[in-house]
Amino acid sequence: MHIVKTNGPRTVSLALQGAGTYGAFTWGVLDRLLDEDVIIDCVSGSSSGAVNATVLADGYALGGGRRGAQAALRRFWTGLAQVAALGPLRPTPLDLLAGRGSLQHSPAYHLMEAAGVLMGPVLQTPLTHNPLRNVFSSLIDFGRVRACTELELFVAATNVRTGTGKLFRREEMDAQRLLASACLPTVFAAVEVDGESYWDGSFVANPPLAPLQERATRDVLVVQNNPIARAGMPRSLADISNRAHEIAFNISFAREISALMHAGGVPDEQRGATMRIEPLRLHLISGTDTLGTYGVSSKFNGELPFLEQLHDLGVAAAEQWLSEHGHNLGVRSTIDTGPVFFAERGLRA
Repeated sequence: MHIVKTNGPRTVSLALQGAGTYGAFTWGVLDRLLDEDVIIDCVSGSSSGAVNATVLADGYALGGGRRGAQAALRRFWTGLAQVAALGPLRPTPLDLLAGRGSLQHSPAYHLMEAAGVLMGPVLQTPLTHNPLRNVFSSLIDFGRVRACTELELFVAATNVRTGTGKLFRREEMDAQRLLASACLPTVFAAVEVDGESYWDGSFVANPPLAPLQERATRDVLVVQNNPIARAGMPRSLADISNRAHEIAFNISFAREISALMHAGGVPDEQRGATMRIEPLRLHLISGTDTLGTYGVSSKFNGELPFLEQLHDLGVAAAEQWLSEHGHNLGVRSTIDTGPVFFAERGLRA
């Protein structure tokens, strides 16, 4: 294990992408980073990135610290796997033979998308009830999250009516707001918060970078787990729908990264009067060169062996980044633009 050698702890803000159960990759990245003498002062996220960010705050709160955060993350992802084991969305023997977490032969995977097309999950019904509601309520202590003074939290959701982004902050976080950030509209009904309806936050920010511009901390580490490029073509209706979402979720990400790198800040329409103009030191830990070779269906696989495989990929990616770039925290940017703007070049089996 590589340990960053510094004259003292470095402070960093984290921006966590969402990509279904690929969030287990981010779990692995966080698990490894929490072994370092690094202070995390702020976390932003969308969808499963928002879930990881919220669970991180749950564990950190009230003196839990880094070990508490690691325990909370493991408790959540193993708990999610236990719930998934009781549901219909599971790999078939043919999927297990195909490997890489495929659900391509699972009837439930295809029915999930077909139901959304046929019924249009606009209103909350038994068929469009989001099972994550119970998962969040049972595995996350939102009272602890709201009491977490150790770090700030920004969770993104998309306002269905206005098409604009909404940032939920730590002091208001609850299961409903987290559910809003993770609401895939072709599968689940929009989530209502304070009279407004919301969809997945990844449509407008995956992950949210604008609020991190206002922080005193100048180091922002982005964890990328939503593939921009894919090795294969989507063939089924479900794969096409989910690939379309994947592409849409990456548009805002590439745009914000470009603005931060080349314009010294975020786009004008997102820039507040008090926002700092000095550039951030940007860093990126990406798993998309490997995750992009998996089938699109795999991001709905909640089986524990698959989640642990993704976790281990995240640990390895964080280990490599720390070995190559950890000493540059607080010194200079280390972002590799390849996984953002030239993603197809990095795909590997």
